[in-house]
Formats: sequence, structure tokens, C-alpha cells
Amino acid sequence: MVYIRAKKVKSDNYLYLVKSIWDSKKNTSKQEIIKYLGKASEVVKDDLPIDYRNDPKILSAIALHNPRDLVKREESTKKSKQILYKKLTDGDIHSSVKIYEEYTKIFNSADFFDKILRPVMHKIGDDWANNIINIATEHVASNVAQALVKIIMDKVTGNANKKKILVCVPVGEEHHLGCDVLETYLSLKGFKVYNMGTSIPTESILSFIESNKPDVILVSITLEDNILAGQRLVKKIKDQYSIPILVGGFALQSTKVPKFEATVITETTLEEIPKILRTV
Repeated sequence: MVYIRAKKVKSDNYLYLVKSIWDSKKNTSKQEIIKYLGKASEVVKDDLPIDYRNDPKILSAIALHNPRDLVKREESTKKSKQILYKKLTDGDIHSSVKIYEEYTKIFNSADFFDKILRPVMHKIGDDWANNIINIATEHVASNVAQALVKIIMDKVTGNANKKKILVCVPVGEEHHLGCDVLETYLSLKGFKVYNMGTSIPTESILSFIESNKPDVILVSITLEDNILAGQRLVKKIKDQYSIPILVGGFALQSTKVPKFEATVITETTLEEIPKILRTV
């Protein structure tokens, strides 16, 4: 049985998607958390794992928590995605920045990256693969998205007083938007981030680790073709250093998750990543 569980912290409720499992040894049932969903008044259908997004009981449970905000959030998110798609494919960086600024007046930067920019970029990639848009338009949109993330990053203020995080990609991986998003958001949260989001030789990454001694390494993989290179990169790092490694990216959002000598992150929001970093 799968259901929503609410936990109150101070004056706010936070939601978890949980399932009930029978413990035959203790002859009782126990709860297992499937996913932490976030602040109750901000949770929407897209926060749920795909398998549960159309479950009427679960959707009803979510709607019980401040339904007016839920409707407002759904409408704002849908509209922002549609407009951002058009502005990115039109090459309009100025309007893209305005969309970010308007959205974050109501919601936060993590929501923008998770619920607006990421799904829009996935749609642009799918539309190019299905010949709905051409390769030139896809490149324009990607370049504008990267410029948008850089502009957001330039707005970051504050001192880095937490762990040092190295963000990198395996050899052959040319997509670095995910790395740029991680750099921006984790910097906002006070982490010191080294963004090596371009394809460079593994030996250069190892040399950088030796010189800068990061506390955690994040490996981003966008294309499935680069999974083997990612596995080799992780193994070489592990052979020399005992640094925690997290691996994530679009290439790992599949039903069959490949094995790494590292912690693989799937279906994780940006808001959850700082919590994960604090525990490794």
C-alpha cells in the first residue's frame, strides 16, 4: 500500500510518499519512504515518481494541503514552461531571464531548475530527436540555457562555508548544463563548487583532486553512450582516493540503473542534494 504521510515541523507540514511493508519476523507492518516530496503547500503532481502521478488517492491527499496554492503553482509552472520553451528556441536570453525572475518571486531557484528548466530542456532534446525542431534550433536553445544559468550564477552572493564539491563529467560527455545548474544552486547554498563540466582527460581530473582535495565528487552523465566512460572515471578515482562520489544525470533516469562504485542518484530534486551532501 502506497500513501502520503505528512510530518509537521514547527508551523509547516512536509510530505513523504511511503509504502507499507509487512515484516514477517516481527509480525507487523512498517513504513518505507519512497520519496521525500517537500513542503506540503508546494508539492505538485510532477514531484511524484512517474508510477504514482495518476493515482487518484495520492493526488487527492496532496490537494488537501492548501489546494489554492496547488492550483496556482500548477498553472504558473505550466505557463512558465511553455513560454521558456519558446524563448529558448527563439534565442531570446533577455526574456528567458525575465521568466526566471518572475517565477522566483513566487517560488525558489530550485523549483525553477527542477520544474521549469530541466523539463523544458528535455522536451527540446526530444523534439530535436523526433525532427520537430532542427539541430540549429537545438544548439541555439542550449546556448541560451547555458547563458541563463551563468547569469543566475552571477547573482549569487555569500561566503562558501560548507563542503568543497567537485562537479565533473567523463571523457566524451559534451553536455554541461547539468553541471552549471549544480554549480549555481550549490553555490547559493554556501558550498564551494569546482565546476569541471567539460570533457577533459581523466588524469587531469585526478591531478585536480590531488591539488584541491574536494570533500565530495559529483559526476554528471547526460548521454547513455557515456555511461561506460563514467564507470571507468569513478573506478580510477576510487583506486586512488577515498572521497565520496555521487553519480547522476539524464543518462541514469531509466528503469535499469547501471552499477557504479559510487552512490547513484535518480529522481532526486535539487533541494534534496544539499541534504545528501551533508550525510556523505
